[in-house]
This record gives sequence, structure tokens and C-alpha cells, in this order.
Amino acid sequence: MKTVEAIHNQGGRVTPARRAVISAIVEASGHVSAEEIFSVVHGQSPDIHLSTVYRTLDALEKLGVVEHVHLGHGRAVYHLEDNVHQHLVCDDCGAVLEAPKDLSKQLEQELENRLGFHIRAHHFSILGICKNCYHKKR
Repeated sequence: MKTVEAIHNQGGRVTPARRAVISAIVEASGHVSAEEIFSVVHGQSPDIHLSTVYRTLDALEKLGVVEHVHLGHGRAVYHLEDNVHQHLVCDDCGAVLEAPKDLSKQLEQELENRLGFHIRAHHFSILGICKNCYHKKR
């Protein structure tokens, strides 16, 4: 598993809890909350608690293996670091779209050039109205 190799490369330990959390994220193949990860992990290893999942996610994020993002007004969700992307979230129906990779490049470049500030635009979603909801309102 590539992510286990990434943990080793960063000097981290590969514990059973870390393996279980990574496996749950990989199996989900999308955005998953800590509670959803816990549900999968706890089903396979009842001795792993929710607090362990949160600590493991924090450690994996520091190692650069997973990243948490905010999709609108809900709780944070997690995905593997090698799949970083910008999210578009519909305020009406809650649909989550993956934005084109170059969407925030101009803003990132402008802030870096003018202010020397480097943003992580993908950390927060861009809220708006999806095409379907927009057409329903018209």
C-alpha cells in the first residue's frame, strides 16, 4: 500500500490502528468523516475507539498521508493526500462536485505574487448553487 510506504518515508510508525484507518479511507474511495471511518474500523477491530481514530487521523495528516477538508457547513471529511482537489458544494441540494484542478491557480498565483501568501484553496469548498438547482429556481 503506497500510503504505508509514505508513513515509513516520513519516519512514522505503521500501527494496526493506522492500517485500519487508511484501509477504511481507501475502501470509501471518496470523502469520509471520522465517524464513518470509526464505524468501519470498529466493526473490524472493536478495541479501537473513536478517540483513537481522531488521533490517528491527526497523525496521518501530519505525516502527509491524509488531508481533511470542509464541505460546506458540515463536519470535516478526509481523503488521501494524493487526491487533493477543490470542491464545489451546492447550498440547496448538498451536491459535491470536484472542480477542475486549475480552478484556483490564478487566485493562488495572484496572492503569492502580490502578498507573498500561499493558500491551500482546496481546504475549504466553494459554496454556490449547482446547475440543476439553479434551473429549478428560474
